[in-house]
Amino acid sequence: MKTILKNISIFILIVFFGCRAFGQSVDLSQTEDSTQSISELELGKINPYWLTVTYDKTTHLIFPSKIRYVDLGSDYLIAGKAEDAENVLRIKASVRDFEPETNFSVITDDGHFYSFDAFYSPFPYSLNFDIRKMEESGSKNEIDDVLFEEMGTHSPSLADLLMKTLYNRDKRILRHIGSKSYGIRFLLKGIYTHNGKFYFHTEISNQSNVAFQVDYIEFKIADKKLAKRTVVQQQKLIPLRIYKPLGEIRSGAKEQNVFVLDQFTLSDEKVLLIEIYEKSGNRHQVLQVENSDLVHARFIKDMHLKID
Repeated sequence: MKTILKNISIFILIVFFGCRAFGQSVDLSQTEDSTQSISELELGKINPYWLTVTYDKTTHLIFPSKIRYVDLGSDYLIAGKAEDAENVLRIKASVRDFEPETNFSVITDDGHFYSFDAFYSPFPYSLNFDIRKMEESGSKNEIDDVLFEEMGTHSPSLADLLMKTLYNRDKRILRHIGSKSYGIRFLLKGIYTHNGKFYFHTEISNQSNVAFQVDYIEFKIADKKLAKRTVVQQQKLIPLRIYKPLGEIRSGAKEQNVFVLDQFTLSDEKVLLIEIYEKSGNRHQVLQVENSDLVHARFIKDMHLKID
């Protein structure tokens, strides 16, 4: 009997320690998985910029592109875009001597995401920062893969690069689409396509003695027979991106620009009208684009910006 009880006790101990050992092996496995996950996260982390802010003074950050989104990590900070300067962020502490540090994030119109850790200091090292110069110096902590809803899978940074390339090349591949009156000449220099988007390259020149102040530009689809006589039956198209702000064209000067729109085609009864309006004036110009012009748009082949 004693032998039986002894064997049962040994069996119970074996099972007990076996279960503990099994449990430990599971825990170790989970630890390895966690370590692997942390390692993978390290590969994709964005190192934040460090910034000191204070209560009595405002810090200004100048970004390379328009600010689209700002998120503050806590109520310790207050921030807002500077008036009439969409690429300048004002930020300061809302309370004195806050601790520990907090953070904030910024997304700009070129698809860049920036992360900042903010620390309180009564005497900040500097109050004004040019992010472009920080990037050029090699201190690049942002990513440029943010996708916007209106751009779909089209990277905003790539779109900006394409617009910049077309602008700098400044070639006229279309010779038959233009408008000229009152000393103002408006040209469509080229239509390009890439990844489901159209790139319209335009130029306006002022051969008069009076400056031309651009009010706005419109893209709209209209019935071909009614295009010149009425605003009825017109569908407005909103550019997704514009390379340069619209401004003043002085006497004897010319300005070019690039506009990005979603790709589309027209029926034989429709035309695309591109109209540019003068502020406080009537020298507006109209370009008329046929479907044949759209379907023969130059194709941008790859990331090297080879254009056929």
